[in-house]
Amino acid sequence: MPAPGAPIPDAPLPDALTGHWVDTRAPRRLRPYLKLARIERPVGWQLLLLPCWWAAALAAIAGRQAFPDLRHCLLFLIGAVVMRAAGSTFNDIVDRKLDAQVARTRGRPLPSGQVSARAAAIFMVGLSLVGLLVLLQFNRFTIWLGIGSLAIVAIYPFMKRITQMPQFVLGLAFSWGALVGWSAVFGRLDPPAYLLYAAAVLWTIGYDTIYALQDIEDDVLVGIKSSARYFGRHAQAAIGGCFLLCVLLIGGAVWLADGGVVAWLGLAAFAGHLGWQVSRLAQVTPVLALRLFRANWPAGLLLATGLALDALLRFGI
Repeated sequence: MPAPGAPIPDAPLPDALTGHWVDTRAPRRLRPYLKLARIERPVGWQLLLLPCWWAAALAAIAGRQAFPDLRHCLLFLIGAVVMRAAGSTFNDIVDRKLDAQVARTRGRPLPSGQVSARAAAIFMVGLSLVGLLVLLQFNRFTIWLGIGSLAIVAIYPFMKRITQMPQFVLGLAFSWGALVGWSAVFGRLDPPAYLLYAAAVLWTIGYDTIYALQDIEDDVLVGIKSSARYFGRHAQAAIGGCFLLCVLLIGGAVWLADGGVVAWLGLAAFAGHLGWQVSRLAQVTPVLALRLFRANWPAGLLLATGLALDALLRFGI
């Protein structure tokens, strides 16, 4: 049975893209599973993918190659979609009772009764196996590195119950691609990869704090912890600090990888976009918070494009 007050099954969820094909054209029997996988909310896999592409492009600069490895970039894309789906399904299984108490999430497939926990678990295992097949296409070091991220993924759903900063743990998981993208090329980790990883963690804390601003009132009532609650009226300054440190660390990675002018221009464009986001937080509303959160996809693409073009212009022409 749907949770009390849950939206009508098949209705678009509040943070889904309006008019997405999952809600309008997908077979009705598949819609709950596509929503478990967050297919109609693509920003999640997009943000998971970006550190992979940043690292691939930075590795091309460091290796004096004209292009990031396009095969790797395609595998990262597939892996990001599949593993974000698996991780979101696991998160929803763990959080199904809490989600039933939050207005934005009570219409999700599990709390609304559209999918059973058992069916969701089977779906998650299937997705994880596809993710494993993708991971097995890389070198041995990268395979073990990718497997190592599973411990962080496993503990993340429980963090909002025991720590004021679950976004930090999310950052550790969502930024793992910065390590994998580098090791896929070199078969090892070097200082630029570590700096890029730390930067991506801070970026994740920043943008997910913006996302958490949507739910701050419900989170207080239910007892869910978040960085938005922790920072409180200082959230704008805290997010700005995270973004500033993120840009500085990426600058260090670009410098160590011997990035050129275009790489620095890409970083400057990324920094400018983050600054614009912070400037809009003075009078944030749930609608604006979601918009700013989603804006991190084009922001991250500016950096990825700058790094990739730097490699092309310097080593491909």
